[in-house]
Amino acid sequence: MIRFWLVALAMFAAANPARAAEPLDVVASFSILGDFVRNVGGDRVSVTTLVGPDSDAHVYTPTPADAKKIADARLIFVNGLGFEGWLPRLVQSAGSKAKIVTASNGISPLRLGSSADPHAWQSVNNAKVYVANISLALSAADPASAEQFMKNTQGYIEQLDALDREVRDAVAKLPEGRRKVISTHSAFGYFAAAYGIEFIAPLGVSTESEPSARDIAKIITQIRAAKIPAVFLENITDPRLMGRISAETGARVGGTLYSDSLTGEKGDSPTYIAMVRHNIKALTGALSP
Repeated sequence: MIRFWLVALAMFAAANPARAAEPLDVVASFSILGDFVRNVGGDRVSVTTLVGPDSDAHVYTPTPADAKKIADARLIFVNGLGFEGWLPRLVQSAGSKAKIVTASNGISPLRLGSSADPHAWQSVNNAKVYVANISLALSAADPASAEQFMKNTQGYIEQLDALDREVRDAVAKLPEGRRKVISTHSAFGYFAAAYGIEFIAPLGVSTESEPSARDIAKIITQIRAAKIPAVFLENITDPRLMGRISAETGARVGGTLYSDSLTGEKGDSPTYIAMVRHNIKALTGALSP
């Protein structure tokens, strides 16, 4: 599928050799998508991200400034799969005529409860589909820059291919019996399906607030019963609770896993590739014997 899109882009670029004068104004709904668009568009696009670094698109509330950003854009890149429930009303209120591009188009969604799981970018192979969709949309909107978009796309997909191999190699070094973690995240279904690490939700424990002593006891029982070697519970901020889990089960308590957002430039995951590398390093560090 990716090869077909690259051939289509090459044909499009060959038919449109001229170069546009001004960068294309586009909007991306959240930080990970914005990073994809910047890698494809390079200096031929001006990217505005609505939900920025360290922010949660699931609970985002648009501002009046967002309406202006939408109104001025030529293209609006969205994830789709129900991720941006707040966006249609924003587009309507802004009176925007921009073309909306669903970057996940062509991906068969997993299920998250009764709905589609929107976190398809957690599989690097899916990320390549996002990139191909972005590249086609940018080339259609700015044919004069299509050749540059094609070159950028090819180069970035090569980086993603290398990243995918890197993740698979890292997981392959883990004993199969240790490839499971307890995590409060529900965002890693595509990662689990692609790479074979099982993410298990803590039973009967709220992910919205600090766990109680009773909650911790439930988690400890669950770890022992399932022989789970690592725990990623980002809503536990009390180091004494983390210490208790580790002391009573022998499980390692992992650090932060990034799912829906990048960090700022000074953080440890300012790009998609950096985010995936951070996550697999955290996971393998906690799961290694």
